[in-house]
Formats: sequence, structure tokens, C-alpha cells
Amino acid sequence: MNDIQRRIHLRPCLAVVAAFAFAGMANAQASATTAPAASAPITAPAELADGEVRKIDKDNAKITLKHGPLKNFDMPGMTMVFGVGEPAMLDRVQVGDKIRFAVEKVNGKLTVVRIEPQS
Repeated sequence: MNDIQRRIHLRPCLAVVAAFAFAGMANAQASATTAPAASAPITAPAELADGEVRKIDKDNAKITLKHGPLKNFDMPGMTMVFGVGEPAMLDRVQVGDKIRFAVEKVNGKLTVVRIEPQS
């Protein structure tokens, strides 16, 4: 088979490959546009973790916690900032308090949904 015959023979194959690639991209794009709304909460089971309040930001409804492992997110202990589900929770704690708390994923962000004093 000479070079010209090879090119003519490959042209339909390339068209089929291109069609499948385009269909795959269109399907991926359609999936992305039909995904659940971002406002729908996606949560893992809330399990209480141990923590210590490091900072409270009432203006932005955030709390900084030094925490132990968050088992429902397979996350090791660390210090991090969380949003809070109810800003009134921040009125019940002070910097330095030892707490137990629950975190859920709400609108794609880890959010404290429950705080209680550590016994």
C-alpha cells in the first residue's frame, strides 16, 4: 500500500475516532451542567470530634479550631477555620474552650453544625 492509499484508507478511521472523542466531551459537559445544585447539602454522617477554640470570627460566622481526627472525612488532626451553620453557636464558646463538635459538608464547604462543651 503506497502513501496515498494509506492516507485515503485512514481518513474514515480518523473521522470515527474524532466523532467518539467529540461525543465523549459533549457527554462530560452535559453531565457537568446537570449535576445537583451547589446549594444542596452533601453531608457525611456527623460524628463528634474533640477540639479547642483558637479564634472566633462572629462577623464572618467562622471559627478556628485545633481538632483531633475528623473520622467521617478521614482527616487527621490539625488547626483550621470552619464556617458555622448557625452564627449563634459562636456566642456559646470562648477562645481556649475545649469542645466536642460535628462537621458536615454544606455547599461544598466543611461547616460546624454542632458544638458542645467537652465533659
